[in-house]
Amino acid sequence: MLIDMANVKKSYATGTVITEVLKGIGMKLDKGEIGVILGPSGSGKSTLMNILGGIDRADSGRVFVDGIELGRLNDDQLTEYRRHDIGFVFQFYNLVPNLTAVENVEVVSNIGKSPLDTDEVLAAVGMKDKKHRFPRELSGGEQQRVSIARAIVKNPKLLLCDEPTGALDFHTSRSILQLLQRVNRTYGTTILMITHNAAIAAMANRVFKVRSGEIADQSVNPNPVPAERIEW
Repeated sequence: MLIDMANVKKSYATGTVITEVLKGIGMKLDKGEIGVILGPSGSGKSTLMNILGGIDRADSGRVFVDGIELGRLNDDQLTEYRRHDIGFVFQFYNLVPNLTAVENVEVVSNIGKSPLDTDEVLAAVGMKDKKHRFPRELSGGEQQRVSIARAIVKNPKLLLCDEPTGALDFHTSRSILQLLQRVNRTYGTTILMITHNAAIAAMANRVFKVRSGEIADQSVNPNPVPAERIEW
């Protein structure tokens, strides 16, 4: 089991108003699986992912990632956890504009404990021939490919994807989903993706539906479909 969460709660205070964002979340994801979290805006998806990524802390409950109990880590240990164990892919690519594609990837590779080969990763995401181009010279889909390469080059235990296709058209989105599925199969990377697009759930091993800070439903998919067959 790579992810093991139980009764996770999180609230935020705005003045005297307390807003419960997570109300006792529990979920599990095995090593090497793809998980998809579905839910509307404001349901708590991003807060859940931020807690798993070590960006935020739960108020209570249990959060284990590959045997590490995140609630017991101090700030320095959480920084090390984010640096070495977690890869992040966001809707907006957050590439450094004055660095080339290969340099954007190397920045992360140079701080990794056991990084993958940069050229191998760029080839895996279909960007080796454009590795010397700057972000402004790349399409949105190509920039997302570079951001995925940057996330996986450090060989993370868990790849967290926050609406990775949200800014892309259908055909580019499907190619990015194919790429994520290939990364999962090639490197054995566990992937957890949050999205509002229910069609994407077909490619996942496990699907979690979040509503108003709670897991409204979860299911195991014994036969995930190839990403190229997903339609919406």
